[in-house]
Amino acid sequence: MAETSTVARPYAKAAFEFAHTQGALEAWSEMLTLAAGVIADDAMRSRVLDNPRLSGAEKADIVLDVGGEAFSEEVRNFLRTLGQSHRLAALPDIAEQFEQLKAEQEKRLEVTIVSAFPLDAAQQDTLASALAKRLNREISITTQVDRALMGGVILRAGDTVIDGSVRNRLARLRDTLSV
Repeated sequence: MAETSTVARPYAKAAFEFAHTQGALEAWSEMLTLAAGVIADDAMRSRVLDNPRLSGAEKADIVLDVGGEAFSEEVRNFLRTLGQSHRLAALPDIAEQFEQLKAEQEKRLEVTIVSAFPLDAAQQDTLASALAKRLNREISITTQVDRALMGGVILRAGDTVIDGSVRNRLARLRDTLSV
């Protein structure tokens, strides 16, 4: 949903800048993740967010009630602002973009490695250290297995995808030969 992520961007940036100046990035991260989870719940969405009889402020109050004492006063005000602006539905995207800004600030990068076969710890460490050196970031790896790759790996880091799979190489060879 490009539209929701576009709407979310200024709110995420504002929340991040405020939390950063307060030295409360981790606390805000946890609270936004909690609030996003409340919003993402199907029952909450159908009964509250999609209910035209409730005002934005009432919807925000319901989210705050569900979260209870887990929200600081600043996050409560932020959620009320989102409610009054009818932007509560963007909260999952706001939380996601906040996490991206936080990771950028901390020079941390989440990398997903898809391989044809399970990688052992030594292989994961080798890939992580090579990526950390190349990208100048702390690397956190998640692995997945896709037997259709036949061999090699696909690395996904944010918007960057490096496809070193045998399946991709064969597809490129096929395209080259068919010209």
